[in-house]
Amino acid sequence: MFKPKVKRPANVFAYVFGSISAIVMGAGMSLVMTDIGVTLGIANAMVPGIVIGIVGMLMALVNYPIYKSILGRRKKKYGVKILELSDKIMNK
Repeated sequence: MFKPKVKRPANVFAYVFGSISAIVMGAGMSLVMTDIGVTLGIANAMVPGIVIGIVGMLMALVNYPIYKSILGRRKKKYGVKILELSDKIMNK
């Protein structure tokens, strides 16, 4: 009953932010490894590609700590209700 209320916001954030970070990292890799930079009008795409790729990696790195933080706050918010429900189920 309360599981979706607790985990859903954290899961949605993690999936969306993780997907965005993967796209950003992939865009940086594409600039480094292909000639897309020339098509976009960037003479030397190596440096911007590396910077964009590192930004994507950093986003992916902070995804899990942010997820755990959101989940921890949600568990604290609904913890009492979950324990009451658990006690009710265990006493049956």
